[in-house]
Amino acid sequence: MSTPVDDPLDPLSRERSHLAGSRAALRAMREDVESLDISDVTANWVNAEVLARQIDDRIKALADLSDTPLFFGRLDYLHAPGAEQAEGAEGERFYIGRRHVHDAEGDPMVIDWRAPVSQPFYRASKKDPLDIGLRRRFGYTGGDLTAYEDEHLSDPAEATRTSKLLQQEIERPRVGPMRDIVATIQPEQDEIVRSGLGGTVCVQGGPGTGKTAVGLHRVAYLLYAHRERLARTGTLVIGPNKSFLHYIEQVLPALGELSVRQATVDDLVAHVEVRGADDSRAAVVKGDARMAEVLRRAVYAHVSMPTEPVVVVRGSRRWRVPAYELEETVRELLDRDIRYGAAREALPQRIAHAVLVQMERSGEAPDDRVQDAVARNSAVKAAVKAIWPPVDPAKLVLRLLTDADFLAEHAAELLSEDEQKTILWAKPVRSVKSAKWSAADAVLIDEVNDLVSRTASLGHVVLDEAQDLSPMQYRAVGRRCTTGSATILGDLAQGTTPWATRSWDEALAHLGKSEGVIEELTAGFRVPTDVIAYASRLLPHIAPGLAPVASIRENPGFFEVREVPGTAEVVLACRELLRQEGSIGLIAADARIPALAEALAEEGLTYLAPGEETTRTTRLTLVPASLAKGLEYDYVLLDEPQAVVDGEPDERTGLRRLYVALTRAVSGLVVVHGAGLPAQLG
Repeated sequence: MSTPVDDPLDPLSRERSHLAGSRAALRAMREDVESLDISDVTANWVNAEVLARQIDDRIKALADLSDTPLFFGRLDYLHAPGAEQAEGAEGERFYIGRRHVHDAEGDPMVIDWRAPVSQPFYRASKKDPLDIGLRRRFGYTGGDLTAYEDEHLSDPAEATRTSKLLQQEIERPRVGPMRDIVATIQPEQDEIVRSGLGGTVCVQGGPGTGKTAVGLHRVAYLLYAHRERLARTGTLVIGPNKSFLHYIEQVLPALGELSVRQATVDDLVAHVEVRGADDSRAAVVKGDARMAEVLRRAVYAHVSMPTEPVVVVRGSRRWRVPAYELEETVRELLDRDIRYGAAREALPQRIAHAVLVQMERSGEAPDDRVQDAVARNSAVKAAVKAIWPPVDPAKLVLRLLTDADFLAEHAAELLSEDEQKTILWAKPVRSVKSAKWSAADAVLIDEVNDLVSRTASLGHVVLDEAQDLSPMQYRAVGRRCTTGSATILGDLAQGTTPWATRSWDEALAHLGKSEGVIEELTAGFRVPTDVIAYASRLLPHIAPGLAPVASIRENPGFFEVREVPGTAEVVLACRELLRQEGSIGLIAADARIPALAEALAEEGLTYLAPGEETTRTTRLTLVPASLAKGLEYDYVLLDEPQAVVDGEPDERTGLRRLYVALTRAVSGLVVVHGAGLPAQLG
């Protein structure tokens, strides 16, 4: 690295030269990987396939995205960083970027934003400069470096000021999928991003506080800091729907991370085809944590205590295991609280062991092969089938939902008679395949599946929009990280399901992560001041006691409420917003979407569905209010707020849905209505 001495005549040219050199170095790194010959280093075709895939992933990770800045900041240290920073030397300069880039000699030209030496870029301040003399931010147009801005952190004479480039980056128009925020991570966000792998973190954050981005960047950081461990155990990002996952899917690849799987909760529990739907009352009961105990009782009710001995015939000898000894074995397995299926597999071996003890007492010397043979004996198999029969999870849940007596037996003192009637199916079903399973049913089947056979645990799971999960869904997620950790992201004020989370302590308990730390983000980076102030009028009605988001945006944003007579005027408002730069979201109650789609088509305005990628030519998205959560647009046109409220089963849920819709805008919001506005908006 060079010493921090700028060309006083043209520092911008010098920085552009470093950018060009860094891009050339990255290109050389990629070419080095592409030229690798693995023909003589693999023992067989399997190893060759694995190595080839690893090389291919490395090549993809080294891609230089032409419109994405390779580095976005620079740090000039006053002294050498700590001894653990081997690259550091007095007066050394570090360029901070999305990934590490080194030259032909191996000297770093760009430092990965996740490296310890990069941390002061996000944490240093006038009050605590962290040995930084200069922090420089870069401004880009496309991939071209066009500006820079300096903060002399060690100069007491320089006044503290807000970074203009930081504000511009936050407010930059959104076209296309969600972007990373490595250039704009704030200190309170960085603390969460860099928190350790061993602990679970729950992030409560209002609209625009960056909680989704924080969660994704935490994954990227953990993969950097614990790559070998997480390569073995795996990582997973869980989102509320496919549209949301499509919107965020480019963030991690842009940071060079290609191995993170993305899924919805429905994807995780897809043991049966979901073709039906519950009413809200049934869904609430099925999602209640009490159902876990109902299911556990139903599973273990299959175990029956033996009343007959097991007689094993081997050659001319007969070996008898009495019923009382079998019962002791069964009770021991039950007391160990191991999975139903694991205990069932252990039972024949326990019976066989009892037979071997008798053989040894009679003077024989049986070995493990004899024990395995006894365990496979027909008499032992028959006894195991009678005592500990196999359980099919889907069949068990089907019986609970269709057999009133079976449900009553196992839900006694857990569910009331009315609750039992609520979840019972009205018509009998012939088979698992013909059943019209609901999403909540699939979660119940997943619970039973785990009771029978342990669900594999991942190293780290990120759960976004977590406030909408039921307790049983939380349990389904928690099963995927029993030996790992989790990042939970959500906003209690945006809970729009009848079973929405009431507190994060409860959510963590259902996840099995009661020790998790709850962090709150209250600084708003996305939603303009006037917009968030208007939406926050709803908070006393939907989440009393929750602190409103305080926007740090200097630009108050564009905000207007208009009374319009019909859909034609809504389309005119869309045309007006399309004159602005960036993406446009037309959000409306689900029931009004067909009429608005027809009106847009009649006027020749092309539009996208939620999750489809906006382009320079098609920037308008028609969004049902039920799918707006997690999405963001430069400008939002919100149609008929009262219709959004009325589209939900109760007013509180409707107001929460409205709060979500009101807070999707980055630069401006226009609210249009023909009917009256909800009274809660004042």
